[in-house]
Order: sequence, then structure tokens, then C-alpha cells
Amino acid sequence: MVGLLHSLEIAIGATCLGLMIGTAGAFGKLYGGPVTRDLLAVYTTVVRAVPELVLILLLYYAGTDLINQVLTAMGYSRVDISGLAAGIFVLGFVQGAYSTEVIRGAILAIPQGQIEAARAYGMSPGLMLRRITIPAMLPFAIPGLANLWLIATKDTALLAVVGFNELTLATRQAAGVTKAYLLFFLAAGTLYLAVSLLSNLNIGRIEAWSRRGMPSVNEAR
Repeated sequence: MVGLLHSLEIAIGATCLGLMIGTAGAFGKLYGGPVTRDLLAVYTTVVRAVPELVLILLLYYAGTDLINQVLTAMGYSRVDISGLAAGIFVLGFVQGAYSTEVIRGAILAIPQGQIEAARAYGMSPGLMLRRITIPAMLPFAIPGLANLWLIATKDTALLAVVGFNELTLATRQAAGVTKAYLLFFLAAGTLYLAVSLLSNLNIGRIEAWSRRGMPSVNEAR
């Protein structure tokens, strides 16, 4: 169960970090200057093109080494970065690229009449963001973000290659000691499935909440 808790901690932290990066990235791509848009395009393209396992190895080892080199150059001593913090950062960085495109697409899906009406009423950008943009984009963004959450719960297994004690590594260690490989890996698969099923239930409720007041598919027909 400790491995499962570690996996959930990383998945939740990475998803939250990815949402923050994705929100900033989406608005940067849509409303930023040419340099900002180009940098974000490079970020999303590279992250989505390179296999996640390669990115995890690169960011985990090269990233921690770079941080310590900077600290040493500034006269500070090297630090040991916890596996939990490193795992959240690595997966959050990857999630951020995908979240950027999901949120950007959701914002573009908002009927332009709503934005124009808000501007006609003289709403400030911040007020328009809170009252129009975010509520209107949620129904379009939630399905994509939900998929990213489910991917994050499974991607935590990739951190086993760097020695972080999440569910997959804990399962492999327990199976290696007891030689009951089938039992332990079936149990791990069942736990991953249970997380996905519970997540789908909650996601369905959130999606229904975000679509309140909107016509259903049957009504639209």
C-alpha cells in the first residue's frame, strides 16, 4: 500500500503542476508575443515527440545534476533532491506540455460571441477570465485533462527505472523476494484498475457539474 500511496502522491502532484504549466502555456501560446509563442511551441513539440521514459531519465539525472552544479558555482553545497519531489517535477513537466494543448484547444472552442459580449460590457481581462473563459472552457477541457490524469497514474510506473519506490517497483521487489510474480503483479494491476474506475466516477461527476445549464446530447438532437 505504501507503493500505491507514493504513486498517487506523484500523480496528484504532477497533475497539479502540469495544470499550472498548461494554463500558463495555453495563454502564452494564444496571447503571448512571438518569442513566447515560439518557445512554448518548441517545449510542447519536444516533450510530445521524445518518449517519456527518455525524458524521465534525462530530467531526473541531468536535471538534478544541473541544479547541484549551479548551487556549487554559487558557493552553496550540493543537495539531495528527494525522489518524490523529482518525480513530481519530471512528470509535471511532461504533463504540462500536453495540458497546454488541451487547454489551448478548449479556449479556442469557446463561442467567440461570449468573448465579444464580455468585451462589449467592458470586462477587464481578469474578470473575463474568471467569469467567461474558465467556466466556458471547462466542458471542453475536462475530457482531455481527465485522460491526462489517468495517464499520470500509469506513468508513475516509469519512475521505477530511477529507483523510486512507487507501486510497480514495490511490486517487483515483493515478487522477487517471494517468487509469487503472478500474484503480486495481478494485485498491482487490480490496484491500477481500481484507481482508474474510481477516477472515472469522480470525473463523470465533475464533467456533469461543468456542463450544468448546457443542453444534453439528446436535447440537442
